[in-house]
Amino acid sequence: MPGQPIIPKGAAPPLAPYSPGTRAGDIVYTAGTVPIDADGNVVGVGDICTQTRHVLETIKAIVEEAGGTLSDVVFNQIFLKDYSDYSNMNEVYKEYFSTNPPARYCIRADLVKPEFLVEIASIAHL
Repeated sequence: MPGQPIIPKGAAPPLAPYSPGTRAGDIVYTAGTVPIDADGNVVGVGDICTQTRHVLETIKAIVEEAGGTLSDVVFNQIFLKDYSDYSNMNEVYKEYFSTNPPARYCIRADLVKPEFLVEIASIAHL
């Protein structure tokens, strides 16, 4: 089954050849979503809370463009530049996934740009 690209209105320009999201049947996969705005500027430099909120709002827009909601997200892959941001990232994260949170993992990783503090990729079943 071929995937259908999902590009919500106002989406940030991809940093490489990829789609922000892909729908295959009733499954939506988001790309690793980073804190950049529609003009390609980094959002919330140095602020993990602002960056996490922006990333999750972008994921929400992708899932909604495919016809779902964040409650359809079943798995998140979280990448942090620094584990010292873990607690603050979680404070924002739980605002979006407070009831029946999806499975997830969180690892420390070097991200594409040094200003990025967080990157999240999601899987949703519609």
